[in-house]
Amino acid sequence: MSATIRPLALTCGDPAGIGSEIAVKARGVLGPGVPFFWIGDPAHLPDGTAFSLIERPEAAEDVAPGLLPVLPHPFPRPALPGRPELENAQATIDVISRAVGLVRAGHAAAVCTLPINKKVLKDGAGFTFPGHTEYLAHLGGVERVVMLLACPELRVVPATIHIALADVPLALTPELLEATIRVTHAGLQRDFGIPAPRIAVAGLNPHAGEGGAMGREEIDWIAPLLGRMVKEGFDLRGPMPPDTMFHKAARARYDVAVCMYHDQALIPIKTVDFDGGVNVTLGLPFIRTSPDHGTAFDIAGKGIANPNSLVAALRMAQQMAAARGA
Repeated sequence: MSATIRPLALTCGDPAGIGSEIAVKARGVLGPGVPFFWIGDPAHLPDGTAFSLIERPEAAEDVAPGLLPVLPHPFPRPALPGRPELENAQATIDVISRAVGLVRAGHAAAVCTLPINKKVLKDGAGFTFPGHTEYLAHLGGVERVVMLLACPELRVVPATIHIALADVPLALTPELLEATIRVTHAGLQRDFGIPAPRIAVAGLNPHAGEGGAMGREEIDWIAPLLGRMVKEGFDLRGPMPPDTMFHKAARARYDVAVCMYHDQALIPIKTVDFDGGVNVTLGLPFIRTSPDHGTAFDIAGKGIANPNSLVAALRMAQQMAAARGA
């Protein structure tokens, strides 16, 4: 086993989704170069999967390249593609908790999570968290985390996430934006090895308000906040007009773009690299990445699921572990 980077823990996600399919495909693409082990019920793997059961994470690197290392976790019910089973909800949650425990105990370098369905977990196990990110923050004992979406050409952070657009101006406070910038800055330093991150901050309004003609948030508090943080030593640019900050030449001038709401961040990255985007949670005491897509119940079991985002997520987790010195 590598002396510096331990294997990565890959959670199974919802057994009725595409998670097990893309896990097997990712192993075929990555081979032993990015060692990881899948945590789940072996009976949920696609028919004909070549796998090897392991008793401890460290054994994953000793598994032959053609086999998927599996740390078994029993589930109460079979997995039927595209047909989620409520009785499997608690075990799905338990796998996430188990993976985090293994990382925090030093047995794995990072957590990579396969997609879950929040409604299934809520209906089947009373899951009270809006999603993976909030549950991982709970497991990590932290209050403030940041969602970063990344691909080789672009990194974006939405300051507000899964709320209605009408609610954004109320939710987007100076305190929230400042905390988002600080967590993002620290995360790029610690997990991406960027000593002095260049952070572009989008405006809230069209053309960043155009001098107050299209909104005053930029004048009233966003620009003053950025100015104060620049005096502290942060390398910040903005507030920038959102419609001119994502073309190729503009992207070369910053390391991450902090955006004001969900679609302002996700539309550009999904346009630049729809299949290769990675979801990263910054601010946790452990590394977490995830493919940037859902369970895809509609194509589960058909063998056509694209593993590229998972491959990218596993590679990024390994790179982050190296940067963090895991």
